[in-house]
Amino acid sequence: MTTIPDPISPPDSTPAARTPLGPDDFDALDQALDAMREHDEEIPQWEFCEGFMAALICTRRPILPSEYWPVLLGDSFSSAQHMEFVWNWKRRWIEIEEGLDAPVETLDDERSWQPEVLDTRGAIASLPEEERAEVAGEAIPSFAQVWALGFMYAVENWPEDWAEPRDKDAARMLNDALDNIVALTEDDTGKPTLSMYSDDAPPSVSQQRLDDFGAAIWAVYDLRQLWKSLGPKAETIRKEAAPGRNDPCPCGSGKKYKKCHGAT
Repeated sequence: MTTIPDPISPPDSTPAARTPLGPDDFDALDQALDAMREHDEEIPQWEFCEGFMAALICTRRPILPSEYWPVLLGDSFSSAQHMEFVWNWKRRWIEIEEGLDAPVETLDDERSWQPEVLDTRGAIASLPEEERAEVAGEAIPSFAQVWALGFMYAVENWPEDWAEPRDKDAARMLNDALDNIVALTEDDTGKPTLSMYSDDAPPSVSQQRLDDFGAAIWAVYDLRQLWKSLGPKAETIRKEAAPGRNDPCPCGSGKKYKKCHGAT
């Protein structure tokens, strides 16, 4: 049901393509996006891209690279000019697919998929006081908020492919799952009780936020299985009405249909 992210990427069967990304790989993705942002300030952070990719993997219809690259990275994005970025994108795509398709019952399972998200508030809270003062008053995203915004950005850009199925139970499953992801697009207003940035960092994430994050992960699992079970949306085939027997023949002969192509 999914699409190969880019034709210049190696096939899925290559061992290198199935190697999970490490810290250096994610740093390379960040650096590539930083370089693109020098020419286009609208280029998003990787966390947004991560959410966007997860939605593409769950979308009912395979979305081709020619469709999603301009939406995510602008019309000027060229795969040939950003081969390392596309290569790492491909590897992360495969990693997410395998995690979502694994028969896991708990997110503690090493096979489970875990979004690459940031606790930006926790990182800032760990800075020296003078450095924290430099960002005082700025809007700092909550834990996993940017990821959820990236996911919903993909959903909103392909609404027909995320339309409710006719089956009521399937429609309810779709809406419940999307509601769980939308919850993360909101600000975390609960009392901070823990930090996802570091064990010894000041609290920056509420327990409710952590619970919502877990629910959102399971929601993505549900969406992946929902669309896989339903399959691609069937296209309606419209048959043009045949001309009347006394109408002009559509072939352009000037004869009546019954005397031309409608003759029996």
